[in-house]
Amino acid sequence: MTIRIGYFPNNNSLFVLRHNGLLERHLPDVEWVDLRELPAPPRADPRTGLPTLHSDWLFEEGGYDFIGTGFTPPITGLGQERDLVYVGISGPRIENGRLVSLANSGIRTVADLRGKRVGIAHGSWQTTLALLALDREGQRWSDIVPVDIDVNKGGAALLRGDIDAWVGAYPALAEVEATAQVHTLVDTDGLFSHPSLWFVRREFAENHRRELEAIITALQESDAWIVADPRAAARFFVDDARRRGGTADLDRWEAALRGRPFGVNPVTDEFLDEQQRSADLLHANGLLPRTVDVRAAVLPWIGEVVEAHRSVTSG
Repeated sequence: MTIRIGYFPNNNSLFVLRHNGLLERHLPDVEWVDLRELPAPPRADPRTGLPTLHSDWLFEEGGYDFIGTGFTPPITGLGQERDLVYVGISGPRIENGRLVSLANSGIRTVADLRGKRVGIAHGSWQTTLALLALDREGQRWSDIVPVDIDVNKGGAALLRGDIDAWVGAYPALAEVEATAQVHTLVDTDGLFSHPSLWFVRREFAENHRRELEAIITALQESDAWIVADPRAAARFFVDDARRRGGTADLDRWEAALRGRPFGVNPVTDEFLDEQQRSADLLHANGLLPRTVDVRAAVLPWIGEVVEAHRSVTSG
């Protein structure tokens, strides 16, 4: 059986695993699906909905079997009644990004964002961060003008004045910091833990346990390799950007990887509480079509497998 893995640079662990060949030592018949090459889904209006690409292709015939993303996509899938289950989470990535404005913009607090254009990679963790920040200040999603913008292009849009604030992430945020003074409106720390996470169809988990265990094992090995040699891992991202006609800075990518947690951990009650609160807020603000119970997407035996392989690879 060919196992199809969906990947893209925003999930650093899977992107590196795609290029270092460690998974193929455990699963010789693997097909890698670059999410950037898939047909784009109908664009979701960032004021009223969420894009569903990741969960759609997880359940499409000929789609992928396993995917790693940021915080929001599994909530979106559950809201679309997709029968997915969590595999694992990374450690907190609270240093990875934050909500910023230009220092000379006059925007000093989240309250100042009322009616302002806020740039987000809509449907990613950035949507959740912006929503949690607004809710903490007693505001709603409708109080801002959300602008869906690529994670790597938001900095340039902020500098041009196309948006008034931006949920930026490293290394793209470092490029803005090198050019202009920015003001932090909200840090990720204190809002949510912002982990990477991985999920699959329930059917795949239940019927392909051996293959799922092999993917978990390879991810742990690959993440340990990233920690041991982040500069070598950074080259994969730089080479990919150059192949696609763009540019990327090796030093900034290395610094970004050094600042991120690696290793797959079992889902925790604290993480599930964050997911549930975010799901409830997304629904209350008109971005999710139905309420969801995130704990229904947990298979306890998967956590046991993740814990067992984490002990092996960390010991």
